Amino acid sequence: MSNDAEQTLFSKKGVVLNLVLSVFFFLFMREVLVPHVPSQDPTAVMIVSSMTSFCMTGVFWIAANMLLVTWVDYNQKKKS
Repeated sequence: MSNDAEQTLFSKKGVVLNLVLSVFFFLFMREVLVPHVPSQDPTAVMIVSSMTSFCMTGVFWIAANMLLVTWVDYNQKKKS
């Protein structure tokens, strides 16, 4: 097994893909969380739903990167 032929587990393409997915996830979760905020003030609702969505997006970012790295490693081991 040659190191030159191996694909890296972490690539710029994967980071960009996960970034785009994370932005969509953030926007989606912010809209999902709006009805769950116990406030009548629209500004407070958007702040709280955005802060909560930001935390959830961080977990999504980590999980997406872990999935991508695991998937690339699995495919490398499957080929050899």
